[in-house]
Amino acid sequence: MHSLRLFATTGDTVARLDIDHDGSVTTASFLEGSGAQCIAADPHDPNRVFVGTFDNGVMRTLDGGETWAPTGASIPNARVLSIAVSPVDRPGGRSAVYAGTEPSALFRTADDGLSWEAFPTLGELPSASTWSFPPRPWTHHVRWIAFHPADAGTVYAGIELGGVMVSRDGGGTWEDRKPGSQHDAHVIATHPAAPARVYEAAGGGVARSDDAGGTWRPADDGMDRHYVWGLAVDVADPDLWYVSATYGANYAHHRDGDARAVLYRRRGQSPWEALGGPRSGLPQPQPFMPYALVAPRGRANALIAGMQNGTLFLTADAGATWQMAETGLTSLRALSEAPRT
Repeated sequence: MHSLRLFATTGDTVARLDIDHDGSVTTASFLEGSGAQCIAADPHDPNRVFVGTFDNGVMRTLDGGETWAPTGASIPNARVLSIAVSPVDRPGGRSAVYAGTEPSALFRTADDGLSWEAFPTLGELPSASTWSFPPRPWTHHVRWIAFHPADAGTVYAGIELGGVMVSRDGGGTWEDRKPGSQHDAHVIATHPAAPARVYEAAGGGVARSDDAGGTWRPADDGMDRHYVWGLAVDVADPDLWYVSATYGANYAHHRDGDARAVLYRRRGQSPWEALGGPRSGLPQPQPFMPYALVAPRGRANALIAGMQNGTLFLTADAGATWQMAETGLTSLRALSEAPRT
Protein backbone atom coordinates (compact mmCIF):
# COMPACT_ATOMS: atom_id res chain seq x y z
CA MET A 1 0.00 0.00 0.00
CA HIS A 2 1.38 3.41 -0.96
CA SER A 3 1.92 6.07 1.67
CA LEU A 4 -1.12 7.86 3.03
CA ARG A 5 -2.12 10.13 5.90
CA LEU A 6 -4.84 9.42 8.43
CA PHE A 7 -6.09 11.46 11.35
CA ALA A 8 -7.33 9.56 14.39
CA THR A 9 -9.03 10.30 17.68
CA THR A 10 -8.37 8.32 20.84
CA GLY A 11 -11.07 9.67 23.16
CA ASP A 12 -8.44 11.99 24.63
CA THR A 13 -6.12 13.19 21.84
CA VAL A 14 -5.83 13.58 18.08
CA ALA A 15 -3.14 11.67 16.19
CA ARG A 16 -1.74 12.21 12.70
CA LEU A 17 -0.70 8.88 11.21
CA ASP A 18 1.59 8.84 8.19
CA ILE A 19 1.69 5.30 6.79
CA ASP A 20 4.55 4.37 4.49
CA HIS A 21 4.37 1.82 1.68
CA ASP A 22 6.00 -0.80 3.95
CA GLY A 23 3.33 -0.37 6.63
CA SER A 24 5.47 1.64 9.04
CA VAL A 25 3.64 4.47 10.80
CA THR A 26 4.90 7.87 11.92
CA THR A 27 2.62 9.22 14.63
CA ALA A 28 2.25 12.77 15.89
CA SER A 29 -0.17 13.63 18.71
CA PHE A 30 -2.13 16.84 19.33
CA LEU A 31 -4.86 18.19 21.61
CA GLU A 32 -4.01 16.03 24.60
CA GLY A 33 -6.81 16.08 27.15
CA SER A 34 -9.35 17.46 24.67
CA GLY A 35 -11.65 14.44 24.79
CA ALA A 36 -11.41 14.07 20.99
CA GLN A 37 -14.14 11.71 19.75
CA CYS A 38 -14.82 12.18 16.04
CA ILE A 39 -12.79 13.57 13.17
CA ALA A 40 -13.25 14.62 9.54
CA ALA A 41 -10.57 15.65 7.07
CA ASP A 42 -11.62 17.82 4.13
CA PRO A 43 -11.51 15.62 0.99
CA HIS A 44 -10.45 18.69 -1.02
CA ASP A 45 -7.84 20.14 1.35
CA PRO A 46 -5.18 17.96 3.05
CA ASN A 47 -4.53 20.56 5.74
CA ARG A 48 -8.12 21.19 6.86
CA VAL A 49 -9.40 18.89 9.61
CA PHE A 50 -12.26 19.22 12.12
CA VAL A 51 -12.58 17.37 15.43
CA GLY A 52 -15.55 16.92 17.74
CA THR A 53 -14.83 16.49 21.45
CA PHE A 54 -16.55 15.27 24.57
CA ASP A 55 -17.53 18.58 26.26
CA ASN A 56 -14.95 20.80 24.52
CA GLY A 57 -16.82 21.60 21.31
CA VAL A 58 -15.26 21.65 17.86
CA MET A 59 -11.54 22.08 17.14
CA ARG A 60 -10.06 22.91 13.75
CA THR A 61 -6.68 22.88 12.04
CA LEU A 62 -5.85 24.54 8.72
CA ASP A 63 -2.20 23.43 8.63
CA GLY A 64 -2.38 19.66 8.81
CA GLY A 65 -2.47 19.46 12.59
CA GLU A 66 0.41 21.71 13.58
CA THR A 67 -1.91 24.25 15.20
CA TRP A 68 -5.50 23.95 16.40
CA ALA A 69 -8.19 26.41 17.36
CA PRO A 70 -11.65 26.10 18.96
CA THR A 71 -14.25 26.92 16.36
CA GLY A 72 -17.68 26.09 17.72
CA ALA A 73 -18.42 28.94 20.09
CA SER A 74 -21.87 29.43 18.60
CA ILE A 75 -22.83 25.75 19.06
CA PRO A 76 -24.74 25.60 22.36
CA ASN A 77 -23.87 21.95 23.04
CA ALA A 78 -20.20 21.32 23.88
CA ARG A 79 -20.47 17.54 23.45
CA VAL A 80 -19.87 16.99 19.71
CA LEU A 81 -20.04 13.31 18.77
CA SER A 82 -20.15 13.51 14.97
CA ILE A 83 -18.43 15.73 12.44
CA ALA A 84 -18.44 15.56 8.63
CA VAL A 85 -17.12 17.61 5.73
CA SER A 86 -19.41 17.62 2.71
CA PRO A 87 -17.78 16.58 -0.58
CA VAL A 88 -20.43 18.43 -2.63
CA ASP A 89 -21.75 21.33 -0.52
CA ARG A 90 -18.98 23.83 -1.32
CA PRO A 91 -20.13 27.45 -1.12
CA GLY A 92 -17.37 29.74 -2.32
CA GLY A 93 -15.20 26.73 -3.16
CA ARG A 94 -14.75 25.61 0.45
CA SER A 95 -16.53 22.54 1.80
CA ALA A 96 -19.29 23.06 4.35
CA VAL A 97 -18.90 21.24 7.67
CA TYR A 98 -21.67 19.64 9.73
CA ALA A 99 -21.45 18.87 13.46
CA GLY A 100 -23.79 16.65 15.48
CA THR A 101 -24.15 16.98 19.23
CA GLU A 102 -25.54 15.47 22.40
CA PRO A 103 -28.39 16.07 22.96
CA SER A 104 -29.24 15.44 19.33
CA ALA A 105 -28.87 18.57 17.25
CA LEU A 106 -27.18 19.39 13.95
CA PHE A 107 -25.19 22.46 12.90
CA ARG A 108 -23.53 23.64 9.68
CA THR A 109 -20.74 26.09 9.00
CA ALA A 110 -19.65 27.52 5.66
CA ASP A 111 -17.00 29.87 7.08
CA ASP A 112 -14.60 27.55 8.93
CA GLY A 113 -16.61 27.71 12.13
CA LEU A 114 -16.89 31.46 12.57
CA SER A 115 -20.65 30.91 12.56
CA TRP A 116 -22.86 27.83 12.70
CA GLU A 117 -26.40 27.42 11.38
CA ALA A 118 -28.76 25.34 13.53
CA PHE A 119 -31.43 22.95 12.20
CA PRO A 120 -34.04 22.78 14.98
CA THR A 121 -36.60 20.80 13.00
CA LEU A 122 -34.46 17.66 13.43
CA GLY A 123 -35.53 17.50 17.07
CA GLU A 124 -39.17 18.07 16.18
CA LEU A 125 -39.64 14.76 14.34
CA PRO A 126 -42.40 12.48 15.66
CA SER A 127 -39.93 9.80 16.78
CA ALA A 128 -37.79 12.27 18.77
CA SER A 129 -39.60 11.54 22.00
CA THR A 130 -38.41 7.91 21.78
CA TRP A 131 -34.72 8.66 21.19
CA SER A 132 -32.51 7.42 24.02
CA PHE A 133 -28.85 6.38 24.34
CA PRO A 134 -28.74 3.29 26.61
CA PRO A 135 -25.60 4.18 28.66
CA ARG A 136 -27.08 7.65 29.28
CA PRO A 137 -30.80 6.97 28.78
CA TRP A 138 -31.84 10.52 29.62
CA THR A 139 -30.15 11.76 26.44
CA HIS A 140 -29.13 10.79 22.87
CA HIS A 141 -26.87 12.16 20.16
CA VAL A 142 -26.15 12.46 16.45
CA ARG A 143 -23.72 9.58 16.03
CA TRP A 144 -23.03 9.94 12.29
CA ILE A 145 -23.49 12.38 9.41
CA ALA A 146 -23.32 11.39 5.75
CA PHE A 147 -24.05 13.06 2.42
CA HIS A 148 -25.53 12.17 -0.92
CA PRO A 149 -22.51 12.08 -3.26
CA ALA A 150 -24.10 14.31 -5.91
CA ASP A 151 -26.97 16.25 -4.30
CA ALA A 152 -25.68 18.86 -1.83
CA GLY A 153 -29.11 19.12 -0.23
CA THR A 154 -29.45 15.49 0.86
CA VAL A 155 -28.02 14.88 4.33
CA TYR A 156 -28.29 11.75 6.48
CA ALA A 157 -28.14 11.95 10.29
CA GLY A 158 -27.83 8.80 12.36
CA ILE A 159 -29.22 9.15 15.88
CA GLU A 160 -27.92 6.89 18.63
CA LEU A 161 -30.43 5.58 19.54
CA GLY A 162 -33.11 6.86 17.23
CA GLY A 163 -32.51 5.89 13.61
CA VAL A 164 -31.56 7.41 10.28
CA MET A 165 -33.12 10.79 9.53
CA VAL A 166 -32.98 12.32 6.04
CA SER A 167 -33.04 15.94 4.90
CA ARG A 168 -33.54 16.89 1.25
CA ASP A 169 -32.88 20.60 1.73
CA GLY A 170 -29.54 20.75 3.52
CA GLY A 171 -31.00 20.31 7.00
CA GLY A 172 -33.97 22.67 6.89
CA THR A 173 -36.59 19.93 7.08
CA TRP A 174 -36.32 16.23 7.90
CA GLU A 175 -37.94 12.90 7.10
CA ASP A 176 -38.35 10.56 10.07
CA ARG A 177 -36.84 7.08 10.26
CA LYS A 178 -38.24 4.54 7.85
CA PRO A 179 -39.31 0.90 8.33
CA GLY A 180 -36.49 -1.50 7.57
CA SER A 181 -33.76 0.83 8.80
CA GLN A 182 -32.03 0.22 12.12
CA HIS A 183 -32.72 2.47 15.12
CA ASP A 184 -29.32 2.15 16.85
CA ALA A 185 -27.45 3.93 14.05
CA HIS A 186 -23.65 3.83 14.23
CA VAL A 187 -22.34 4.51 10.70
CA ILE A 188 -23.95 5.67 7.46
CA ALA A 189 -22.17 5.56 4.10
CA THR A 190 -22.86 6.48 0.48
CA HIS A 191 -20.91 5.91 -2.76
CA PRO A 192 -20.45 8.16 -5.82
CA ALA A 193 -20.82 5.23 -8.23
CA ALA A 194 -24.25 4.37 -6.75
CA PRO A 195 -25.55 7.75 -5.57
CA ALA A 196 -29.00 6.50 -4.55
CA ARG A 197 -27.57 3.79 -2.30
CA VAL A 198 -27.22 4.26 1.46
CA TYR A 199 -25.55 1.81 3.82
CA GLU A 200 -26.19 1.63 7.58
CA ALA A 201 -24.31 -0.20 10.33
CA ALA A 202 -26.19 -0.35 13.62
CA GLY A 203 -26.57 -2.05 16.94
CA GLY A 204 -29.23 -4.36 15.54
CA GLY A 205 -27.53 -5.26 12.26
CA VAL A 206 -27.04 -3.85 8.78
CA ALA A 207 -29.56 -2.09 6.53
CA ARG A 208 -29.47 -0.73 3.00
CA SER A 209 -31.48 1.73 0.94
CA ASP A 210 -31.45 1.93 -2.86
CA ASP A 211 -33.55 5.08 -3.16
CA ALA A 212 -31.57 7.65 -1.17
CA GLY A 213 -33.12 6.70 2.15
CA GLY A 214 -36.73 6.53 1.01
CA THR A 215 -37.10 2.83 1.77
CA TRP A 216 -34.85 0.35 3.58
CA ARG A 217 -34.31 -3.38 3.88
CA PRO A 218 -32.22 -5.53 6.25
CA ALA A 219 -28.89 -6.67 4.81
CA ASP A 220 -27.16 -8.84 7.42
CA ASP A 221 -27.68 -12.34 5.99
CA GLY A 222 -24.66 -14.55 6.59
CA MET A 223 -23.59 -12.81 9.82
CA ASP A 224 -23.52 -14.70 13.12
CA ARG A 225 -23.28 -11.56 15.25
CA HIS A 226 -25.32 -8.41 14.78
CA TYR A 227 -23.94 -5.60 16.93
CA VAL A 228 -22.35 -3.75 14.01
CA TRP A 229 -20.00 -0.82 14.55
CA GLY A 230 -17.67 -0.09 11.61
CA LEU A 231 -18.59 0.18 7.93
CA ALA A 232 -16.70 1.03 4.74
CA VAL A 233 -17.41 0.67 1.03
CA ASP A 234 -14.68 -0.06 -1.51
CA VAL A 235 -13.62 3.12 -3.24
CA ALA A 236 -14.11 1.66 -6.73
CA ASP A 237 -16.94 -0.86 -6.28
CA PRO A 238 -20.19 0.03 -4.46
CA ASP A 239 -21.06 -3.68 -4.33
CA LEU A 240 -17.99 -4.50 -2.23
CA TRP A 241 -18.34 -3.43 1.39
CA TYR A 242 -17.21 -4.30 4.88
CA VAL A 243 -18.54 -4.15 8.42
CA SER A 244 -17.25 -5.04 11.88
CA ALA A 245 -19.55 -6.79 14.34
CA THR A 246 -19.74 -8.65 17.62
CA TYR A 247 -22.44 -10.03 19.92
CA GLY A 248 -23.33 -6.87 21.82
CA ALA A 249 -22.20 -3.57 23.28
CA ASN A 250 -20.53 -5.21 26.27
CA TYR A 251 -18.17 -7.11 23.96
CA ALA A 252 -17.58 -4.19 21.61
CA HIS A 253 -16.64 -1.52 24.12
CA HIS A 254 -14.86 -3.28 26.96
CA ARG A 255 -11.08 -3.07 26.81
CA ASP A 256 -10.34 -6.59 28.09
CA GLY A 257 -9.19 -8.11 24.79
CA ASP A 258 -12.28 -10.29 24.46
CA ALA A 259 -14.32 -8.39 21.89
CA ARG A 260 -15.06 -11.55 19.88
CA ALA A 261 -15.35 -9.27 16.86
CA VAL A 262 -15.39 -10.25 13.20
CA LEU A 263 -14.71 -8.26 10.06
CA TYR A 264 -17.17 -9.21 7.35
CA ARG A 265 -16.98 -8.67 3.58
CA ARG A 266 -19.89 -8.63 1.17
CA ARG A 267 -19.81 -8.76 -2.63
CA GLY A 268 -22.97 -7.98 -4.56
CA GLN A 269 -25.92 -10.14 -3.49
CA SER A 270 -23.76 -12.79 -1.79
CA PRO A 271 -24.12 -13.24 2.00
CA TRP A 272 -21.58 -11.71 4.35
CA GLU A 273 -18.28 -13.58 4.60
CA ALA A 274 -16.11 -13.53 7.73
CA LEU A 275 -12.53 -12.40 7.10
CA GLY A 276 -9.34 -13.42 8.89
CA GLY A 277 -7.74 -16.60 10.13
CA PRO A 278 -4.26 -17.96 10.76
CA ARG A 279 -2.94 -17.60 7.20
CA SER A 280 -4.41 -14.18 6.51
CA GLY A 281 -2.53 -12.10 9.05
CA LEU A 282 -5.79 -11.02 10.72
CA PRO A 283 -6.95 -12.73 13.93
CA GLN A 284 -10.42 -14.23 13.77
CA PRO A 285 -12.21 -13.35 15.91
CA GLN A 286 -10.48 -10.08 16.76
CA PRO A 287 -9.69 -9.51 20.45
CA PHE A 288 -10.33 -5.77 20.08
CA MET A 289 -13.26 -4.22 18.24
CA PRO A 290 -12.51 -2.77 14.79
CA TYR A 291 -13.83 0.68 15.62
CA ALA A 292 -13.01 2.50 12.39
CA LEU A 293 -12.97 1.18 8.82
CA VAL A 294 -11.55 3.29 5.99
CA ALA A 295 -11.46 2.45 2.28
CA PRO A 296 -8.58 4.67 1.05
CA ARG A 297 -9.08 6.87 -1.98
CA GLY A 298 -7.66 5.65 -5.27
CA ARG A 299 -6.97 2.14 -3.96
CA ALA A 300 -9.46 -0.46 -5.13
CA ASN A 301 -9.72 -3.52 -2.86
CA ALA A 302 -7.91 -1.72 -0.03
CA LEU A 303 -9.20 -1.37 3.53
CA ILE A 304 -7.78 -0.06 6.80
CA ALA A 305 -9.22 -1.35 10.06
CA GLY A 306 -8.49 0.72 13.16
CA MET A 307 -8.76 -1.39 16.30
CA GLN A 308 -9.94 -0.23 19.70
CA ASN A 309 -6.42 -0.73 21.12
CA GLY A 310 -4.79 1.56 18.51
CA THR A 311 -3.45 -1.09 16.12
CA LEU A 312 -4.17 -0.88 12.40
CA PHE A 313 -4.69 -3.77 9.99
CA LEU A 314 -4.29 -3.07 6.26
CA THR A 315 -5.32 -5.11 3.24
CA ALA A 316 -4.75 -4.45 -0.46
CA ASP A 317 -6.59 -7.54 -1.75
CA ALA A 318 -10.10 -7.13 -0.36
CA GLY A 319 -9.33 -8.87 2.90
CA ALA A 320 -7.56 -12.01 1.66
CA THR A 321 -4.32 -11.02 3.41
CA TRP A 322 -3.53 -8.39 6.03
CA GLN A 323 -0.59 -6.41 7.35
CA MET A 324 -0.51 -5.18 10.94
CA ALA A 325 0.74 -1.65 11.60
CA GLU A 326 1.58 -0.38 15.06
CA THR A 327 0.75 3.27 15.68
CA GLY A 328 2.05 3.72 19.22
CA LEU A 329 -1.49 4.57 20.30
CA THR A 330 -3.18 2.63 23.10
CA SER A 331 -6.71 3.45 22.02
CA LEU A 332 -8.56 4.56 18.89
CA ARG A 333 -12.08 5.89 18.35
CA ALA A 334 -12.24 7.21 14.78
CA LEU A 335 -10.21 7.58 11.59
CA SER A 336 -10.39 9.97 8.65
CA GLU A 337 -8.17 9.98 5.56
CA ALA A 338 -6.61 13.22 4.36
CA PRO A 339 -6.26 13.64 0.59
CA ARG A 340 -2.79 13.35 -0.86
CA THR A 341 -0.96 16.60 -1.63
